[in-house]
Amino acid sequence: MLCTALLLQGCGGGGGADQQSDAAPAPSPSPAQAPVADCGLPDFQPTLLRLVNEHRARGAVCGAQSLPAAPVLRWNTALANAAQRHSQDMADRGFFDHQGSDGSHAGQRITASGYAWSTWGENIATGQRSADALIRAWMQSEGHCRNIMAPRYQEMGLSCVTPANSPSGALWTQVLAAP
Repeated sequence: MLCTALLLQGCGGGGGADQQSDAAPAPSPSPAQAPVADCGLPDFQPTLLRLVNEHRARGAVCGAQSLPAAPVLRWNTALANAAQRHSQDMADRGFFDHQGSDGSHAGQRITASGYAWSTWGENIATGQRSADALIRAWMQSEGHCRNIMAPRYQEMGLSCVTPANSPSGALWTQVLAAP
């Protein structure tokens, strides 16, 4: 558990990135359809979506603030592709950061996946070996929890990539957005 806490702190003190814009971002080239990035976990998509929506339905305490229930999120394949792109980039190049190896931020990766967003957020984590452990860690981290509970998000995608010969295990990226 200590390892998980330390790795979440590496994600900017537990906070995910959160951006809003009145104007659509500049378009980026679309990548090819991303491969499934589920770390071999059974029922990956429905399980992660259910776990996130269970927390949103209950409301949560994020840090010292109690947040009310939030609307249900829908799974979005374009957002999952943007998440997969970032998880794979971190795995391939051996880093852990919201900024991609090419200098990109999540909004640019989301646009490149073909999703026209008005707002977005991103959570990353490393080391958790199950969906339950991942969501539990994010909900115990103020910034990640706030991203998950933000009512402005309508859709999400999530990926998990396990780098070859990685002592820390899986690299997770969650992308939340609204069109």
